[in-house]
Amino acid sequence: MSQTTSGLRSVLSLPASYSLLQRLVGAGRSRRILCESYIQASVGERVLDIGCGTADILDHLPAVDYSGFDLNPRYVASAQRRFGSRGAFRCEDVGKADLGLAGGFDLVLALAILHHLDDGEVVGLFELARGAMKPGGRLVTFDSCYVEGQSRAARFLIDRDRGHNTRTEAGYRALAERVFPSVESHVRHDLLNIPYTHIILKCQA
Repeated sequence: MSQTTSGLRSVLSLPASYSLLQRLVGAGRSRRILCESYIQASVGERVLDIGCGTADILDHLPAVDYSGFDLNPRYVASAQRRFGSRGAFRCEDVGKADLGLAGGFDLVLALAILHHLDDGEVVGLFELARGAMKPGGRLVTFDSCYVEGQSRAARFLIDRDRGHNTRTEAGYRALAERVFPSVESHVRHDLLNIPYTHIILKCQA
């Protein structure tokens, strides 16, 4: 995993600082739109959240059977304190995850994680996600994205993200298509209170 966690960015490893920044930039609204328009989870579905962070996505999901894991133990502890009754949480590295639940999930999420991973790690995540899905299951991802003609402000902010592997739409799709025969991509410029560009992938085996 390639990311900057030193200097000012180090404070984002703390759950309270991370959540405050997310509120300031309007991430709650973006999660609501993501859930309503792209994730579209149903009550009772089994959901695996890879790199779940503080699991704030649960504020916008219905009553699902949720399992999340993240590399940051502080994020996992925060998720457990806030949402302990709504899911299972564990501290795990996506590159070493041994879920023991192959083929058991209706929906897999990987939100704001691909741009932290190199190409090999992304393909490994996609393979992990596909192996965790039931037949007909789906993966939804959400990341920063470079596009031709995007605003200078958006590119400036993306360049300074903790993750060092933001790609173009074609770059993300090419990696997903190594593993999934069906890949949809959606680019959005309107999900935060600041200039920013996101890509949402919907992948199905």
